[in-house]
Amino acid sequence: MRRMAQWPLVTRRRFVAAAGLLGVGAIMRARPARAAYPERPIKIVVANTPGGPSDIIARIMAATMQEAMGGTVFVENKGGAGGNIGMGLVARAEPDGYTILLSTSAYAVNPGLYHTLPYDPLKDFTAICELAVSPHVFAVKPDLGVGTVKEFAALAKVNPDKFNVSTPPIGTTPHLQAEVLKLREGLQGMATVVFAGGGDALKALLSGTVQLSSGVLAPAHAHIKAGTIKGLAVTGRTRWHDLPEIPTMVEAGYPDFVFETYTALMAPAKTPPDVVARLEQVALEVLRRPDMRAKLTVSGFDVTAQPGKEHMARVAREVPMFADIISRAGIKKL
Repeated sequence: MRRMAQWPLVTRRRFVAAAGLLGVGAIMRARPARAAYPERPIKIVVANTPGGPSDIIARIMAATMQEAMGGTVFVENKGGAGGNIGMGLVARAEPDGYTILLSTSAYAVNPGLYHTLPYDPLKDFTAICELAVSPHVFAVKPDLGVGTVKEFAALAKVNPDKFNVSTPPIGTTPHLQAEVLKLREGLQGMATVVFAGGGDALKALLSGTVQLSSGVLAPAHAHIKAGTIKGLAVTGRTRWHDLPEIPTMVEAGYPDFVFETYTALMAPAKTPPDVVARLEQVALEVLRRPDMRAKLTVSGFDVTAQPGKEHMARVAREVPMFADIISRAGIKKL
């Protein structure tokens, strides 16, 4: 019988050592590749057209994060279908940290508003962090002669078919808060007039077409300051910093009446945890800067700077909450 050739002991040791060094070399090469993130431009997808609040905050964040990360960060608008086109695009993107989403409250509203969605809000994304919220406001013209939401409701109850409320598109949080007000005050007979955008809804109040406006505070702010319209209540958790005379809805006698349009950064599910953590760290550090907070406040945002885990807890609460509001208000699914 032929005996198998035996490697000399020294040769075997050299082979094992060489293999070990090759393995270490591969690991050493792999580590800098991940540590070098980002190695190419990061795209923030905004699921709305340019110029709106979500686009504004995305561009502010992109410019500042680019400085902090030392790589290109840019914004791409993919509007349409209530935000579903952009959100679906990111849900199907490569989970590598180079395509992320600037989400808004539509992310949590749409599951209850649409028959089918191109994403699952709890499975297809991982939250990077919550950025900020935009409070809303109920407003009237001063010549209506009311100073509070309760006074408006009392006046409208006398003849609800002669009163109406303007809102941005169906399913936006200002639209849903108007429906909640109607439900709480028994004003289902008051018509809701839905417009293509918040600017058009505000113009309807200014022209006298409607008696009440429900919209994001930012576009109404200058008109409130000028006295051309009167803010009855804001729907945030606190009063707005330079409109201290306007109460919150909770202070106005409506328990748990808090509606805000949030903005957050989201990554496709299965994005490497260390990449998500890096994005979260940079975004939160940017939001802690006094100059950044001041810039966002001037633009109509209240900085929340919540970690991704806390934002996903918000999403988990709001998805069923908005679905219930849509059902109770009798809003037909799209």
